[in-house]
Amino acid sequence: MTIKVLVPRLGEGVEEVTITKWLKGEGDSVKELEPLLEVNTDKVDTEIPSPATGVLLRLVLPEGTNAKVGEVLAVIGQPGEKVEASEAVSLVPSAVDRVSKSSSAPSVAPVVVLPAGKGDLGFVSPVVAKVASEKGVDLQQVEGTGLNGRITKNDVLAFIEKGGATVQQKASPGVISQPGDQLIKHSTIRKSIAEHMLTSKRTSPHVLTVMEADMSRVAAHRAANKEAFSREGINLTFTAYFIAAIAAGLKAYPLTNSSWSDEGVVVHKAVNIGMATSLGEEGLIVPVIKGADGLSLLGIARAVNDLSSRARAKKLQPDEVKGGTFTLTNHGVSNSLFAMPIINQPQCGILGVGAMQKRAIVVTDANGGDSIAIRPMVYLSFVFDHRILDGASADWFLMKVKDTLENWQ
Repeated sequence: MTIKVLVPRLGEGVEEVTITKWLKGEGDSVKELEPLLEVNTDKVDTEIPSPATGVLLRLVLPEGTNAKVGEVLAVIGQPGEKVEASEAVSLVPSAVDRVSKSSSAPSVAPVVVLPAGKGDLGFVSPVVAKVASEKGVDLQQVEGTGLNGRITKNDVLAFIEKGGATVQQKASPGVISQPGDQLIKHSTIRKSIAEHMLTSKRTSPHVLTVMEADMSRVAAHRAANKEAFSREGINLTFTAYFIAAIAAGLKAYPLTNSSWSDEGVVVHKAVNIGMATSLGEEGLIVPVIKGADGLSLLGIARAVNDLSSRARAKKLQPDEVKGGTFTLTNHGVSNSLFAMPIINQPQCGILGVGAMQKRAIVVTDANGGDSIAIRPMVYLSFVFDHRILDGASADWFLMKVKDTLENWQ
């Protein structure tokens, strides 16, 4: 008896995943609950376990393909059982449409190939599709020697050895490739980031306002409490202070904690602050600290440690990158002074924090006298949706963030 591996529901609102990596191949033995494949949703990688012990008879969908919740990914059975090609194809009747609409570039060719020239190719296994994709082979030109004329891996390799015509890989329109150029395929995360950024710029008018904050009190508080936090197993970073200051600003000016809709501005009750976390060359991800306004500095620091470490280890759950109402991006970790971040839709704004530097500034004492002093300073770059906030209301919020940091108790 065969068992179908289905796309599970990985979290609230998750309706579709992208297959990023098969951990098992056709013919491999699998055990119940053993990781079978990795999928990605909202830039979160999740392993899907095998629902049964047996042999992986058929991979229905290849890497790079989008699949909806409940769709069939693979078929598991017992040694010697067969899955007919017609049966496998029937499991994914809309495979061609889904692959063509996928937002991520498949690392292998689609499972079902459209007829062209000599007719319908029928089922093409992921192994054959992958070899053909990597070598640029047009499968319409390959004669199949397998069951019912099915194209095998050996057929493709033999076609290549005979010098068969191949499909040339082309760059995007407008890009002129020169000898020696290298084409780096887009990862699922990179394509997701690109799509999200373009959508954001098209959706809302971005406006930037910048202020400078004296971090003297925050730096002193951190130095005095870092060891105590460490005894609790927590690394007290400046990010925790920025999250706390943002929460104070959002509570003082609730309109900043909102989203635009055609009916009106939706002011969110929950203060859920996302923090952009770098994954190195792979891109970034934004885990969300839920209910940040109700957490102490210790609680925020604990959440920052936990989410950032699990983000880099790719251990986040889909729900942990959803529901944000505002975003912090600390671009200063790479020594950037200030920037103009792109809003994380559908939020009202995003705050960018630059590198903290000791600079000479003018300070005024209690008697009104001015003097030059060296202070740890940081630029705060607030980008907001001009449909929701005007310059004055945006500056009120940013001033509250600045005051919270400069007058840290």
